[in-house]
Amino acid sequence: MITLLAKIFIKSDKEDKVRKVYGTLCSIVGIMLNILLFLGKFVIGSLSGSIAIQADAFNNLSDAGSSIITLVGFRLSGKKPDIEHPFGHGRIEYISGLGVAVLIILMGFELARSSVVKIIHPTAVDIEMVTFVVLIMSILVKLYMFYYNNSIGEKIDSAAMKATAVDSISDVGATSVVLIAALINKYVGINVDGICGLIVALFILKAGYEVASDTISPLLGQPPKKEFVDQIVEIVMAHEGIVGIHDLVVHDYGPGRVMISLHTEVPGDGDIFVIHDMIDRVEKELKDKLNCDAVIHMDPIEVNNEVVNTTRKIVKELLKKIDENLSMHDFRMVTGETHTNLIFDVVLPYTVKMEPDELKEKIQKVINGYDNHYYTVVTVDRDYVL
Repeated sequence: MITLLAKIFIKSDKEDKVRKVYGTLCSIVGIMLNILLFLGKFVIGSLSGSIAIQADAFNNLSDAGSSIITLVGFRLSGKKPDIEHPFGHGRIEYISGLGVAVLIILMGFELARSSVVKIIHPTAVDIEMVTFVVLIMSILVKLYMFYYNNSIGEKIDSAAMKATAVDSISDVGATSVVLIAALINKYVGINVDGICGLIVALFILKAGYEVASDTISPLLGQPPKKEFVDQIVEIVMAHEGIVGIHDLVVHDYGPGRVMISLHTEVPGDGDIFVIHDMIDRVEKELKDKLNCDAVIHMDPIEVNNEVVNTTRKIVKELLKKIDENLSMHDFRMVTGETHTNLIFDVVLPYTVKMEPDELKEKIQKVINGYDNHYYTVVTVDRDYVL
């Protein structure tokens, strides 16, 4: 159904407009389906006296509210950049996903409270055949909603859509528990309604936590995906004259709004005008192929000095003895009468549990062990990609 509606309403091939239409369609369909599920389950739950079915009904009502938030998020995030928000409004989509998570968690706590009351003070539950029909239909609808939300979320790389998909598959589990409770009550005669209502509440809380985690991370500033980093490195290093790349930082301002900055090592004896032209071409290629704005800084290094090249290689090997994950760049040598300064930057990943000062001491010690005439001048950088 979503695919058919998309063919009807999507008239543009521009990425931002396609995202907006897909997000709007999925949200509207989600609102309608969840309201229908709420009405059906609420009526059945009220007539039968089942807290588990009522809990599942209000779970669907919260999903409808979540879809409304997602819809508003897509509409606002599609706004063009302005004087107050020059990087656009894309992060509103992440905020809307966080709003979905808050709604889910609040509903989960409330349903958990109601279920505990039902466990302490159980009441009779009257299950009819129509109850099973409604619950089974609900499971099928939620499976369909998971399918289209997940596929569209992957297609347009939407955190909010993926969050809604996670919520839908969680609802399948929750409604399945309610169905099992109804079957036990009907054919075994054991009232587990309150317990199953509590299980449904736990499903809801788990889904809310997962959605919150997925939307808070990009707001706080998570590292870019490895595939994206690999693409950047491949494009940059394909240009003859670029010796190395480091200090890559990816700034995420929402889906389709990415800026990157990086440093490239280039031959220090090259023609600066030729190198600058090459860097301009690299920035344009990154924009064309990855749809990201790039700012590239040039770091000139010696590439034709055999002593420098040999020493650089030795220092890299010595760093690996401290930790395999360490890397270096911007290597220079300043030779004096009594000692030689080795000046370079070391990248300290967050996976290496070591303070910068401690690392500097270890570097000096391991290099002194190789040649005590070398004195290190080290700048410790942090790694902003995985």
